[in-house]
Amino acid sequence: MANREKNEDRNSLKDYFQLGEVWGYFFRKKDPNRPSNFSIRSMHFVNKLSITIFLLGMIYFIGKHLF
Repeated sequence: MANREKNEDRNSLKDYFQLGEVWGYFFRKKDPNRPSNFSIRSMHFVNKLSITIFLLGMIYFIGKHLF
């Protein structure tokens, strides 16, 4: 019984490759209740840019090592 509970607590490989939150960050609807000013817009732009550059770098790194 304890062994099965241990296996349920561990993450599977599928859990590590879930990109739903990343896609939701890029393609969410505009919330009219959310404050919008230059600082917040620039912060979100920098966050999106850094995520994009990181993902492109990972794709390049994996492609370089596989091919």
